[in-house]
Amino acid sequence: MGIKEELKKTIDNVGDAISEATHRGNAEGERAKREVAGDALTPGEKLGSVANEGKERVLAEVDRTKRDVRENI
Repeated sequence: MGIKEELKKTIDNVGDAISEATHRGNAEGERAKREVAGDALTPGEKLGSVANEGKERVLAEVDRTKRDVRENI
């Protein structure tokens, strides 16, 4: 693989790592929101928060998988 391809791969990996960290932080934020608010949240708000946490965790895993796949190509 040439220098240009290696540089692109590195840039893509860094971007995905940053995106993964952001998604994981968002997921932890949703969990913390539920812990702090507790019973002040309605069941619908809790459900929405759980769904957002799950979505963010899935998106983080997608970014990690993209990096893993890129490393194995």
